[in-house]
Amino acid sequence: MEDRLTVRHWGALAALGVILVVTAAWWGFALWPLPASAPPALLRARVLCFGTADNGLPTVFGWMMLTGEPLMITLLLIGAVGGPTIHDALHRLSLLRAGRLVLRVVSGGIVVGALAAIGRVGWALDAGAGAGVPSITTRLDRPAPPLNLVDQRGSPVTLEGLRGRPALITFAYAHCETVCPIVVAEVIRAHDRMPEPRPAIVVITLDPWRDTPSRLPAMADLWGLPGDASVVSGTVPDVESALDRWSVPRTRDLHTGEVTHPNLVYVLDGTGRIAYATGGDADTIVRLLGQL
Repeated sequence: MEDRLTVRHWGALAALGVILVVTAAWWGFALWPLPASAPPALLRARVLCFGTADNGLPTVFGWMMLTGEPLMITLLLIGAVGGPTIHDALHRLSLLRAGRLVLRVVSGGIVVGALAAIGRVGWALDAGAGAGVPSITTRLDRPAPPLNLVDQRGSPVTLEGLRGRPALITFAYAHCETVCPIVVAEVIRAHDRMPEPRPAIVVITLDPWRDTPSRLPAMADLWGLPGDASVVSGTVPDVESALDRWSVPRTRDLHTGEVTHPNLVYVLDGTGRIAYATGGDADTIVRLLGQL
């Protein structure tokens, strides 16, 4: 009787199964080439979620998402049900004939998937070292939505004020310690690599509850923004409305205030139109700026 799987054990195993399935789908979507007939929206979704380097592989941010998200979810599961419970559930499953078969199939699937991913990465690196892989980032060429927020100097930042030179619009918040600082750093790197007149940089906060206008100077210093770059905020309704207009997907944890969001950079041309949306690595941003 003590070796039987309880409801708690089955729940832990089911959660592990969901994590494995979602992770496999996540990696497949990120790594496997999409056919030329794939809808542009699907291509853009992959770029926004994982970025796309010149060799067709995810950018550094994409690899962070691919490895960090499953790890974080698994740690949350361990915290919720307890490591001993998961270990005990796997042990009891291994005592069943059908359970051993399931474990062998899952283990084999993980090995096959890992080998396939390694092979795909190796092929892409070899291809990229040769002729290169064309970017799947398509030109959007649509009007940028209105922007009327306040920067760290207390000055209004509007779309009209950005016209006359390219601009990089990205989204981050001060309490983020993972993706946000890296995205901002990559945008700054791309900015610094461009000839004069360099593109404008605007970082729109994703957390107007804590990133109030009075905190913007400290955020600009924290991220090392160039002198002409802006980090902007405003009232919660104004910032939320701006984020909606700029089509920024996000989810805020009401208990911790943490915001889940993709790494996203919009490249604007000098007329105030959105030319490209990308995942945010400096090499890709520089290449897209060069295509304006």
